[in-house]
Amino acid sequence: MAEKIIIATDKAPQAIGTYSQAVKVGSTVYLSGQIPLNPETMEMVSDEFDAQVVQVFENLTAVCAAAGGSLSDIVKLNIFMTDLSNFATVNEIMGRYFEQPYPARAAIGVSQLPKGSLVEMDGVMEV
Repeated sequence: MAEKIIIATDKAPQAIGTYSQAVKVGSTVYLSGQIPLNPETMEMVSDEFDAQVVQVFENLTAVCAAAGGSLSDIVKLNIFMTDLSNFATVNEIMGRYFEQPYPARAAIGVSQLPKGSLVEMDGVMEV
């Protein structure tokens, strides 16, 4: 098995459990779920859904950069929302961060997320 390299940056929220921000194996990077925590305060950025989505993309951007890539290197993105009626908002904001070709994606409705977050995203990146 290829060596596992742990990815960590202070530009994204520190892990609040028994996980790493990301793990790189070969040229594949597995991105842990990001919620809308401000990395400096470790507090929720806002109660507003759109502000939370923006913060999650900013957190993912930071972890991707720490792994030597960018959002455009994400090949699979999973989006977890506590209210699927916010799907159009996610699409609109995602369009600010991604250009074609877009990654494969899943949008999943869940009953709750850590710290009362309204959205969480994880993914797989190829660098």
